Amino acid sequence: MKLYYSPGACSLSPHIALLEAGIPFDLVKVDTKTHKFDGGGDFYSVNAKGYVPVLELDDGARLTEGPAIVQYIADRKPESGLAPKPGTLERVRLQEWLNFLTSEIHKGFSPLFSPDTPEDYKSIARKKISNRFDWLAKQLEGREYLLGNGFTAADGYLFTLLGWTNFVGMKLEDWPVLKAYRERIGTRPAVRQALKDEGLAK
Repeated sequence: MKLYYSPGACSLSPHIALLEAGIPFDLVKVDTKTHKFDGGGDFYSVNAKGYVPVLELDDGARLTEGPAIVQYIADRKPESGLAPKPGTLERVRLQEWLNFLTSEIHKGFSPLFSPDTPEDYKSIARKKISNRFDWLAKQLEGREYLLGNGFTAADGYLFTLLGWTNFVGMKLEDWPVLKAYRERIGTRPAVRQALKDEGLAK
């Protein structure tokens, strides 16, 4: 397998999942501004949408969209516990979390990273994310993980998204529950290794 990634981007989530599952893979770093990957290749030839992550399978098939990729990884190694069994209510709960994270949190950050976004709109975007964080903090009160009973692919995704606050004028300290959650997830060996691989930690 081959994971196309950009350091600290949403591709960190499947990177964590691959390590948690113990699946061998190669990393290919992508410059999302120039759309070139290491070695000088055109990333658009890999993903016409132009963004990471992309998981290239051994047969050459390519998967895009983080929530789909992490569920694929989880199903390749069910014993990893990254996802509950298909067909169970718990699996639907995982999908529920992944959909919330991708649509309400991940996409909420997009205008804050765009240089074309007017400053007055960025304040609106921060407010929307803050409201979502208020709700999220309540869901995590008394819970170690999003599904409550163990680390899943959704936790790797949320860990990634919470780390973006440092770059958009937000402070995770404003939500002590979320800050403690991210610090807790950050102690996992797979998470530490992913950060190290991407040059985000020593």
